[in-house]
Amino acid sequence: MQITKIHHVAYRCKDAKETVEWYVKHLNMKFVLAIAEDQVPSTHAPDPYMHLFMDAGQGNVLAFFEIPNSPPMGRDENTPEWVQHIAFEVDSVKTLEETKARLEASGIPVVGLTDHTIFKSIYFFDPNGHRLELAANTGTPDMYRKLDEVKWDMLEEWSKTKRAPKHAAWMHEKEFG
Repeated sequence: MQITKIHHVAYRCKDAKETVEWYVKHLNMKFVLAIAEDQVPSTHAPDPYMHLFMDAGQGNVLAFFEIPNSPPMGRDENTPEWVQHIAFEVDSVKTLEETKARLEASGIPVVGLTDHTIFKSIYFFDPNGHRLELAANTGTPDMYRKLDEVKWDMLEEWSKTKRAPKHAAWMHEKEFG
């Protein structure tokens, strides 16, 4: 078997209409599809829901479920909020800068521009509390080659020590600055 692509990634939302309007307004996503049922197709449980599908570009779909009969949304308190996030690629650092200004003008707090050496990004939250990242690639073919050469050694070392391997320390030394 070979996976061809991600069909969609689904998250919970607090309010279906607010979520669609927010993603259309702030991230320029198109509202693709809505499915609503009173019974869950896979489990046959009686649990009404609204399932939304948003176009995240190039065949990528971001989906949401509003499930009003479940307890209020929460998050995994044992995982720092910076860990779980949805990252979207944009075409340039200029787009990041313009989007940051537009989001902040709408009252949305933004962290960044953060320099990850091979990409720069900004971070913010949607109205459901999901952390979002917009990233613009800045790496060179040489950078990606160097990272590719050490990925398995890094994974092996991490697996044994649970300490950050230094195979790619150059990313933080600005050697490629």
